[in-house]
Amino acid sequence: MSTAALPALKIRPLAFADNADIARVIRDVSAEFGLTADKGYTVADPNLDALYQLYSLPGHAYWVVEQDGRVVGGGGVAPLSGADADICELQKMYFLPAARGQGMAKQLALHALEFARQQGFQRCYLETTAFLTRAIALYQQLGFEHIDGPLGNTGHVDCEVRMLKAL
Repeated sequence: MSTAALPALKIRPLAFADNADIARVIRDVSAEFGLTADKGYTVADPNLDALYQLYSLPGHAYWVVEQDGRVVGGGGVAPLSGADADICELQKMYFLPAARGQGMAKQLALHALEFARQQGFQRCYLETTAFLTRAIALYQQLGFEHIDGPLGNTGHVDCEVRMLKAL
């Protein structure tokens, strides 16, 4: 049995026209994993349908992963709200099943961390939930370490896994 090659994935900066597509990806993946708005996950973010506008601010950046002209994932970085100015947050890393297992999350995270360094951030924080074991394994591989308490004001009350990395 032959296997056809998967369509190529590419990372590119978020464009205004991507707002609805990346919001759909985040909602679909959130539903897949039971990450509901009532628990403070990203689907409760009031900026979810306007990510381009949010990530166009200084010190912010977001990239989408595209496959055959379709947005299948994304992730970004921004200053951590309510924290020291030298801390950024890795944010909204979501990938549809078609984009998983191909190294794109790692590539995107590395790209985001390099952007953060260039912006002068010295540490990067993230929050996730314990049942996203593949994501946690990736973050550990990238040098993030588990910390006890939350940093900043993320609003993600049910994200019990908190990690920090020196840049």
